[in-house]
Amino acid sequence: MRNDEKSGSSLIDLLVVEALEPFGSPVEGTGYRSTWLAILRALVLVTLSVLPLLNSTPVMAQNQSAPPDLLDKSLEDLMAIQVDSVYGASGFLQKVTEAPASVTIITSEEIQKYGYRTLADVLRNVRGFYVTNDRNYSYLGVRGYGLPGDYNSRIALMIDGHRLNDDIYDAAMIGTEFPVDVDLIDRVEVIRGPNSSLYAASAFLGVINIITKQGQDMQRVNVTAEVASSGTYEGRVSYGKTFKNGLEMLLSGTVYESHGQDQLFFPEFDNPANNNGIALNADDDEFDQLFANASWHGFTLHGVFGSRDKGIPTASFGTVFNVTATRTIDERGYLDMQYDRRLGHGWSITNRLYLDQFNNDGTYVYDYSASGGPSRVLNKNFAHGKWWGDNVTFSKQIFESQRFSVGSEFRDNFQQNQGNYDQEPFVQYFIDRRTTDIFSIYAQDEIHIRKDLVLNLGLRYDHYTTFGGTTNPRAALIYNPWEKTTFKILYGQAFRAPNFFELYYAAPGDEANPSLRPETVKTMEVVWEQYFANHFQVSVSGYYYPISSLINEQIDPLTGNAVFVNSGSLDLRGLEFAISRTLPGGVEGAVSYSLQDAVNTSTRLPLTNSPKHLVQASLSVPLIKQKLFASMDLQYLSKRLTLGGQYTGAYVLPNFTLFSRDVLKRWEISASLYNAFNEKYSDPAGNGLVEDTILQDGRTFRFKVGYKF
Repeated sequence: MRNDEKSGSSLIDLLVVEALEPFGSPVEGTGYRSTWLAILRALVLVTLSVLPLLNSTPVMAQNQSAPPDLLDKSLEDLMAIQVDSVYGASGFLQKVTEAPASVTIITSEEIQKYGYRTLADVLRNVRGFYVTNDRNYSYLGVRGYGLPGDYNSRIALMIDGHRLNDDIYDAAMIGTEFPVDVDLIDRVEVIRGPNSSLYAASAFLGVINIITKQGQDMQRVNVTAEVASSGTYEGRVSYGKTFKNGLEMLLSGTVYESHGQDQLFFPEFDNPANNNGIALNADDDEFDQLFANASWHGFTLHGVFGSRDKGIPTASFGTVFNVTATRTIDERGYLDMQYDRRLGHGWSITNRLYLDQFNNDGTYVYDYSASGGPSRVLNKNFAHGKWWGDNVTFSKQIFESQRFSVGSEFRDNFQQNQGNYDQEPFVQYFIDRRTTDIFSIYAQDEIHIRKDLVLNLGLRYDHYTTFGGTTNPRAALIYNPWEKTTFKILYGQAFRAPNFFELYYAAPGDEANPSLRPETVKTMEVVWEQYFANHFQVSVSGYYYPISSLINEQIDPLTGNAVFVNSGSLDLRGLEFAISRTLPGGVEGAVSYSLQDAVNTSTRLPLTNSPKHLVQASLSVPLIKQKLFASMDLQYLSKRLTLGGQYTGAYVLPNFTLFSRDVLKRWEISASLYNAFNEKYSDPAGNGLVEDTILQDGRTFRFKVGYKF
């Protein structure tokens, strides 16, 4: 439904309007007022979230004695200050202060308290990250780089160390297309930059490693059900147990169905032939997920399968507007067997054997009547991939001063099929069937030069049958001059191999380019991390990422077809600041600010979908001991350039959640309000869309109930 009416102003809006009056009245249509409203609203909300953190005695802790000052603490007390651990940065568990990267950890506790529904919700609250949605897929922006319509192929997405990126698009799925229920996530490790030698091409700008829960975490049978806006329903049943013989297992199944928005208005189609730009019932979404893991002694078995069916309301790629048959179906599954064993003399071995499958099937409704054909034809586009691989790593702890790791990986992509055809009358436009393989060897050495100085060195060689070999070094110097003070100097080189879609896709309107070369990046970063008493942490990062041989989609002037080429280079640079604190009464919160400067070095122009400023804030307050929590999270994005040369407006999105556990024995209940101010905001659209921007959802809600048997 088209909605041009102004929503009612909140108290914060009124205060902001009053604050703007001394500056005079803006010119209508310039966006001046809306931009400053967004900025000042963000400042007000961030200030409100920070105030409780600055008070050393929280409101909810009047009955507790004041915490001792830092100077009153013993060395043992200081050592007890909690520091998160990370596995994905080096392939073994270590404190984040010792990891050769800038790391953020999101726990299952935070996922519950803040009402995160998808992995995309989790990541949009990570310092330096932002998410774009085109009403089909969710796309991740990292430190100013987030091309709309890209398939997140510059981030390595892992589940328990298993690489989720597929063998056609190299895509990392983070929205409802992500195949694991967020209730099954124990923690999310966000590792910025290619500062580990453990990962191949997709670890271009960073690694996201999802650690899932174990059988003991689910307490036998666990059931959840939820209802949300737009006719959305979800249910999950999980079973976990640890047996006397040492076997631990977790089985889970999730179903989801959403009617989506009844009516969506797209001004680009505002004419009588296209229902005046209104798409009816074309935004539906549903998925089914199965998850299993089992561990026994040194063996661990993981199984994941997810299938999502999503309607596309945007009439992408020139399809007919206002039809419900245009949609995509994505399936992702794998089996993964891992074996860990200590070999003696300080050596240990980890071997991972895996089998993966990926299917993407799109149905697109076209009108061929202008050329004398039928007015409705179903066009089918598919990408089907299967692969297996083996990854073995040997590591040795040399006294307490050195840890050395060496390993290799072989991956056989035995199915990489793409095609495009009209269903009836049948016309085959494009078919491509290939097989390839990848071989990698790597080494990493962590050397404690002194008690307060660590040198981390890594080297990786990858050989692709598509373009040959490439060698990439990584290094980190980590200095702890004082207790709980860490400085990191990080350097890394990485590449992104052209994926099969970019290399070989040649349906009508597209052109293959088998001569594509890999993108390359050199990353340099300086990090300061400071821990204080009372769980108080400050982090500051400065980074510089020069990217060369960037793969871009362009129009071939001779044929008029879209083709991917290596063209241009980018500079990503910026500063990030974060502060977080947990008070004795249970109040916890965090605020981060990111200044991002991403430019094309050839044109010196800013990048598409690259916000200059990012602010993220969160606050959680226990209302009844540790049983009832009121939480708020907030994201502010500054304006972003679109492919059409325009700018989307800046926006502020606050979300609120009430979460309770065991107020009623064995019950977990939560209620969430998203986009609480009903902000009208849009994301830049990608290639293949008539729209320059895509309007996002307004205020929505979710009510969720869980019971543990």
